[in-house]
Amino acid sequence: MLPETWRIGLASPRPAATREDGLATVGRFLAEAAARGAAIVCFPETFLPGYRGPVFPAPPPPPDQAAQERALREVCALAREHRVAAIVPMEWASPAGLLNLAFVVDADGAVQGCQTKNQIAPEEEPHYVPGDTRRLFAVGGVPFGIAICHEGWRYPETVRWEARRGAPVVFHPHVTGGDGRGVVPRFWGDPDAPYYEKAMIARAAENVIYFASANYALPDQETATSLIAPDGRCVAHTPYGEEALLVADLDLGAATGWGARRYAPERYGE
Repeated sequence: MLPETWRIGLASPRPAATREDGLATVGRFLAEAAARGAAIVCFPETFLPGYRGPVFPAPPPPPDQAAQERALREVCALAREHRVAAIVPMEWASPAGLLNLAFVVDADGAVQGCQTKNQIAPEEEPHYVPGDTRRLFAVGGVPFGIAICHEGWRYPETVRWEARRGAPVVFHPHVTGGDGRGVVPRFWGDPDAPYYEKAMIARAAENVIYFASANYALPDQETATSLIAPDGRCVAHTPYGEEALLVADLDLGAATGWGARRYAPERYGE
């Protein structure tokens, strides 16, 4: 049986200058999460070593799988030290090429597994290859899914897959803005801003689950790190452009998955 509430953290850090800087930031956010009673913290897309593509003015270092493996071991040690689980998006070498994925690390420092980004944005294709796996995870008896950036914006099937299998919350590490051309909303859900925050509402409300979306803190940040309730309300969000940790309690009884469960794919045959 699910607990009545589950306290989560959504990290909105500035892009890290180096892997070492990024690991120090992970430790700092996990320490704050522990002090505030969060069970898990989700970081933005490819936080280690940083996002490749036309986003950040300073690109991350060249791919280095050995360095990534050392970084993952350090993340495990930090999670164990602070007794907080972590969703840490990274890039990872595979026989097909460089994957964009997110590792789930338990509070005891064990790697539970990873979720690959399976729908790659066109501008990412020079850097990453798509994955082909989708799965659920669980921390403290609470199942959850992960949809990475572009997947959650334009492919609602990714979130519905997880909601139909019992996830009351889907985490959404992403990055929008950062290339100097981003449009910062005047307020959360600004109709004149890009569609992203409206998509957050849709992913939560269409499935009747929580949608927990984590972005970097950027000067031209087009989306706030945000928690959307199963009825589509924005429960809380971080200020645009400011580094912060959003901590909030999920009322798991409200995340019924009603919309997802009523989906009837057999009615859409040719």
